[in-house]
Amino acid sequence: MRDASVEFLKTLVNTPSPSGNESRGQRVWLDYAAQYADTTYSDAYGNCVAVLNKGGSPRLMLAAHADEIAMAVNYVDADGYLYVRRVGGIDAAITKAQRVNIHTREGTVRGVVGNVAPHLTKQDKERRVPEIHDLFIDIGVANAKEALKLVQIGDPVTLVDEFELLRNDLAVARAFDNRIGTFAVAETLRLLQPLRGKLQAEICAVANIQEEVGLLGARQIAYSLEPDVALVVDVTHATDYPTVNKCQHGDVKLGGGPAITHGGCNHREVVARLEQIAKSRKIPLQHEAMSASSGTDTDVIFWTRGGIPSALISLPNRYMHSPVEIVNLKDLEQIPELLAGFALSLKKGEAFKIKI
Repeated sequence: MRDASVEFLKTLVNTPSPSGNESRGQRVWLDYAAQYADTTYSDAYGNCVAVLNKGGSPRLMLAAHADEIAMAVNYVDADGYLYVRRVGGIDAAITKAQRVNIHTREGTVRGVVGNVAPHLTKQDKERRVPEIHDLFIDIGVANAKEALKLVQIGDPVTLVDEFELLRNDLAVARAFDNRIGTFAVAETLRLLQPLRGKLQAEICAVANIQEEVGLLGARQIAYSLEPDVALVVDVTHATDYPTVNKCQHGDVKLGGGPAITHGGCNHREVVARLEQIAKSRKIPLQHEAMSASSGTDTDVIFWTRGGIPSALISLPNRYMHSPVEIVNLKDLEQIPELLAGFALSLKKGEAFKIKI
């Protein structure tokens, strides 16, 4: 991966973007995407769009969610300790004893999630897995009055862990889910911009909000954009590490290329085109099956306005929804290549329809 792209990914991942408070990360994304777009804009709730070849047909939406899981300040006790509410699928058990940032209107307040030393707990009983309401944050104050001068109820809280290169093309960060998606759709514009003369389609790269709390931003932007076809980029569970049941969760590995999903919201003809593009560009693909839903924005985009032909492309991700998510940068680099190939394959006015 080129150095400038890695730096963009690093900045994007390290910029806090909790659900409902994505604006800082969205500013980073818009500034980068604007270099390769005809126009950029954001809507009332902060969904962001970068358009290339405006007026082309069909309209292709490349969508990824910008938000990360987080917590929010829910209560301050008399001694100034903060109690929290879950924002998205955060795991209370692995959040204990972590450094955190509380994002206030006046700036960032550092704190730590308290953890009672084992010396002070009874060892003769089985230790209970904590619930989110058991967690408390210590920001180094003496009482509630001091605490409330620094924070207020509702302030979002994120973990401190940031982007780091590990080895063998692997990188680790707290929020690859789903900054890798917004990275990929912006990088697709970078690949397409010098080839715009070959484009028939209008390309709308989208960084949408609040996926982690109900696929909300995707509903808004898919309705207002009215795309003819949509490709969604998200992460999927890598299953190439101990204790994961492949019979239950499938066989997906880091370094095996992007994964595409079959079934449900994934339009058969769109998926077939992706497979064709991958084969022609020698991009390895992994395959996943789904039953009722994919758990991604694809689930709500595909039924918008009577049905938008859609497909999901996923990056294998170890240890999802943790501070140590691991992805392979070569897998990631192949996603914009696949998206760009799909965009270039679209013929003027082309529509995808299941053959009956």
